Amino acid sequence: MSHKDDLDNHADQLNPNNDEYWNSRGEEKPDDESNDNQSVNDEDDDD
Repeated sequence: MSHKDDLDNHADQLNPNNDEYWNSRGEEKPDDESNDNQSVNDEDDDD
């Protein structure tokens, strides 16, 4: 493994948006709740 690969892997393990973050901790990535927030924002439009 090259030095760049080592750095990329390290960065991935520190980024909670990356699956490797959760794999390195022995956990599963929680469900993304951004879709729930989008529907709330749509209701706020008073045009």
